[in-house]
Amino acid sequence: MLHRDLQRLCLFPVIWFVLSFGGIASASIGDRLPEFRECLKDCTDTSCGEKGLSIPLQHRLLLWDCPQECDYVCQHIITEQRLAREPPYLEPVVQFHGKWPFYRFLGMQEPASVLFSLFNFLAHDHGIKQIKENIPARYALRKYYLLFGYFGMMSWIFSMMFHTRDFNVTEKLDYFAAGASVMYGMFYTPIRIFRLDRPDSFNGKTGTVLRLWTLICASAYLMHIGYLTFVRFDYTYNMAANVVVGLVQNVMWTWFSIQRFRKVGRLWAAWPGLIVFWIIFAMSLELFDFPPWWGMVDAHALWHLGTVGPTIWWYNFLVKDAQADLQSARLKQ
Repeated sequence: MLHRDLQRLCLFPVIWFVLSFGGIASASIGDRLPEFRECLKDCTDTSCGEKGLSIPLQHRLLLWDCPQECDYVCQHIITEQRLAREPPYLEPVVQFHGKWPFYRFLGMQEPASVLFSLFNFLAHDHGIKQIKENIPARYALRKYYLLFGYFGMMSWIFSMMFHTRDFNVTEKLDYFAAGASVMYGMFYTPIRIFRLDRPDSFNGKTGTVLRLWTLICASAYLMHIGYLTFVRFDYTYNMAANVVVGLVQNVMWTWFSIQRFRKVGRLWAAWPGLIVFWIIFAMSLELFDFPPWWGMVDAHALWHLGTVGPTIWWYNFLVKDAQADLQSARLKQ
């Protein structure tokens, strides 16, 4: 029965993975439209001279220049023209440079994704406070849980930066930070599940297996970043690596929640498995890519919003699990 549950668990991320890659293969057509290119040329020729376009301060602070302002304006001119045509000549909204034509807010390119990334940052910040207040310092896993929170906060900071302004450097920092957060999740998961923080059973010493596991995870991440930096920045490979590492964690936590629930008989022990399914559902929103509602909220932004709840829930589980672990240790003494 457990084997069948794990097979079903694996199915959803794999489907998401394959369909997501299918979407990556299709390039955007908006920036190849003749009318867009003509608009962009006319704008830059007439507005980007010495006495040209006046760029608002909040845009200049975020490094918007005149050609980029023209690009933004032309995206929305072409989009409005396509939507204004009468049926059957009405044309769909298309992407430009791989992105939907979002409306900016205070110079931010994707304001909804920035906002929802902030919500995730605050969820991790709240979770760290929960751990500090409710798990005593003597608990060996406390430091790993705090590091999980700090890695999460770092990844969402770089997500906010990337969605505010899409530059080559902000894109790489976003991907690298997200990869670090995923890899850290892979690192601390078996530490909790198999209690690698405790003395090794074969020699009675603390840390032998843990040091080896730390070396493996750190080496894997550095090789991953090294490949993307010095060999090729491969979007498909990066996505595949993160999906596989995330999937392994999901399977382990689902198995753990089943075992933990059988042992303690409390509903909270099953939370990891439920959280895993919530996260998979949130990720599946990426399958339903659509033009942004109100020019701001797209499927990617909704994915970010969908991870806020399970993040808060996850920290509640870590606290409950730690407290139960400590209580069990006291009873054994």
